[in-house]
Amino acid sequence: MVRPASHKVLAAASEVGEQLKTWRKLLGLTAEQLSQRAGIARSTLRRIEQGDAAVNFQAVLRTMNALGILDRMSQATDPYETDFGRARADQTLPERVRS
Repeated sequence: MVRPASHKVLAAASEVGEQLKTWRKLLGLTAEQLSQRAGIARSTLRRIEQGDAAVNFQAVLRTMNALGILDRMSQATDPYETDFGRARADQTLPERVRS
């Protein structure tokens, strides 16, 4: 069973969607142009820009790639780019974490 998204997740999806829309406009792209470049339906791009947290993750990544910002997302999620990650870099990570 899938739990409903938390308020924090929904707020983040909305913020990311708005930021991607701003990137599109700064680059002078129409929604149709960006959806074609990303290889997604125009309706999917609309859902991403409106902050729909249920959109396929691949569609979001393809949109970021088409905007030229996919590398920034990858860097933002790199644990070794944080003080905590760098401090723990010498530790061997477990193959599997059990819950």
